[in-house]
Amino acid sequence: MTSQQDTAVSAGSGERAPFAGIALAAVGLLWMAAMLWSARATITGRADAETEVVATAYALPGIVSAALVAGAAGALAVLGLVARRALGAGARFAVTIGTGLVLGALGAVAIITINTAGWVYAVAGGTVAAAATIGGALAGFREPRVVAAACWAAIAVFAVGFALNVAQVPLLDLFGAGGSSASQTSAAGWFSLTQSVLGGLAAGCVSFLVLRRAAGQLRWPMYALAGAGPGLLLALTEVLARTAGARVLELAGRVSELELTVQRMLSGARLNNALIVLFVGAISAIILLGRTLGPAPDGADAPAAAAPGGSS
Repeated sequence: MTSQQDTAVSAGSGERAPFAGIALAAVGLLWMAAMLWSARATITGRADAETEVVATAYALPGIVSAALVAGAAGALAVLGLVARRALGAGARFAVTIGTGLVLGALGAVAIITINTAGWVYAVAGGTVAAAATIGGALAGFREPRVVAAACWAAIAVFAVGFALNVAQVPLLDLFGAGGSSASQTSAAGWFSLTQSVLGGLAAGCVSFLVLRRAAGQLRWPMYALAGAGPGLLLALTEVLARTAGARVLELAGRVSELELTVQRMLSGARLNNALIVLFVGAISAIILLGRTLGPAPDGADAPAAAAPGGSS
């Protein structure tokens, strides 16, 4: 009877898994497509080449972050459709990396075709392709539930940031932004910190909820890893922007000394944001898991308390 129940449960989980993977892939791809469309519209709307380069540098981290999530989410969906358990490790990674590469190539086309004669767009497009491919590779690891939870959490972090940016003006006023540059700088710092902390809390909560709904039990480090996942993806985004997309950021910094300073400040702010989201997400996920754990059952220590001579 027990084996029949286990079979029914696993069959139900198998039916839910592809649907959940497709839903995640759809949201991830929509996010990537929206970021690509927004970046393309912003870049092509500039009046000259210099401002186009600056706009590309501003848009690159957001596109890379979305490409990482879309690559991982798309690869997870493909794995769910081709019965991941029947694949060996090598075949699994081949499927996921190939899926990420295809999605990355499609995303790169949207950037490169802005100006096929400009190497800046080729570099930016290549960075997007690399990000999606790396995201696909991440989906090939053993715990797809953790990767999926991290992807949902990353989408939640983006949603929190988007909502706060929509309400940026009243929030800056709340944080004391006035007519002086000092008050505006202070308010901007508090706004950035609030966005990072709230994003980390959203990451921890969403990743915890996704993993709790998944079939089977996971140890607490997996919850911590899923909660820290969005921060890790943001840190990886910054690494890719500074390496694969370094020439784009460097060229944007050559426009003026002010632009060079802005690029350096934004780079540092993005890294700080990634670290805060990472730690807050991991800690909040662990705390939420701890609150669901009940006390040890009565008599759990009874064997240890038994006297050595009790068998006589």
